[in-house]
Amino acid sequence: MWWIYALLSAFFAALVAIFAKIGIKGVDTDLATAIRTVVILFLAWAIVLVKGGEHAIGNLTKQNWTFLILSGCATGLSWIFYFKALQLGKVSQVAPIDKLSVALAILLSVLFLGESLTWKSAIGAAMIVGGTFVLIYNND
Repeated sequence: MWWIYALLSAFFAALVAIFAKIGIKGVDTDLATAIRTVVILFLAWAIVLVKGGEHAIGNLTKQNWTFLILSGCATGLSWIFYFKALQLGKVSQVAPIDKLSVALAILLSVLFLGESLTWKSAIGAAMIVGGTFVLIYNND
């Protein structure tokens, strides 16, 4: 079932690039990121409240809070740089570079989380990196 959510994530991430490229035309990218963040804030809290998940806040540990806050900071910085890159570049070039995060996540999961690196994962990550460079240099 996880792969259905992953495919939906990829689909909506693709829409982000298209909608953002259209939406940031003539707009400060930091302002655009702030507006996007407010929308996400309302959407995320609406889902939590509808599902009744707000009661679990008291169960969060200091470690949960620390790493969720760090994750939020990383997300914010990623969005800020992504929107600026989209404003300056082509979606067909920016999106593949952004997806290098997949290969980087595999590497970081091995280094920091102790996950094993299988041959399939290593080859897949190498193909992502290679494919990214093909797409970047093919779109000049």
